[in-house]
Amino acid sequence: MKKIIIAIDGHSSCGKSTLARDLARELGYAYIDTGAMYRAVTLFFLEHQVDWNNPEAVREALNEIRIEFRVTEAGNQTVLNGEIVESTIRDMRVSDQVSQVSTVSAVRRAMVSQQQAMGHKRGVVLDGRDIGTVVFPDAELKIFLTASPEERVRRRFTELQAKGIAASEKQVRENLLERDRIDSTREDSPLKQAADARILDNTHLDRWQQLALALKWVREVQGI
Repeated sequence: MKKIIIAIDGHSSCGKSTLARDLARELGYAYIDTGAMYRAVTLFFLEHQVDWNNPEAVREALNEIRIEFRVTEAGNQTVLNGEIVESTIRDMRVSDQVSQVSTVSAVRRAMVSQQQAMGHKRGVVLDGRDIGTVVFPDAELKIFLTASPEERVRRRFTELQAKGIAASEKQVRENLLERDRIDSTREDSPLKQAADARILDNTHLDRWQQLALALKWVREVQGI
C-alpha cells in the first residue's frame, strides 16, 4: 500500500494532535508533533533566558537544541536534549509565549528543516500551522481542521483541568484568541488553509467520527 504524507493544519485546540495520533496508530505511520517542537524551543528559551528578539542569541540557542520523539507506555513523548518535557511544554507559561517564538524566522527555518528530514520517507502524519503550505506542500492528503471558538475554549480548559494546570476559562479564551491572531498574521509561514486542503469541522464530531472521516479520505487518496 502506497505510503503518503498526511498534513493536518488548523487553529489551537481544534484536536489536531488527537486526530494525527489516531491516524498514525491506525495506519502504522510515524507521528510528528510539530507544535510540540515549537513548544520545546519556547521552553528552552524561557529556561535559559534567551531573548528571541536577538538574532545572534537565537542562533546560538538553536545550535544547542535537539528535539526528538520517543514512544513510551504513556504515548508519544517530546524529548528536549535528552529529557522528556511532554507535560512541561503544555503549561500556560509556554502557551503564553509559543506563538511569539514561532514568529521568529530562524526558529521556523530550523524546525521546518527538521520536520522535512523526519518525513522525507513518507508514511508520516504531521500537524501544525503550515504543514500543507510550507513544510510539505506536496503532501498527498491535506486536512484543515476547524471548530467553533467556544468549543475550542471548552476543550482546552478541560484539558488543562485534567492535567492539574491552573488557568481560568477567561485566561484560556484570551490565550487562544491571541495565538490565533499571531499565527494568522505573522510574516513568516502564517496559518492559512492550503488551496487543496479538505476542511474538517469537528465542532459536533467526536474523536471516532472525525477519525472515520479522515480514514475515508486516506483511502480515497490511496485509490482503495
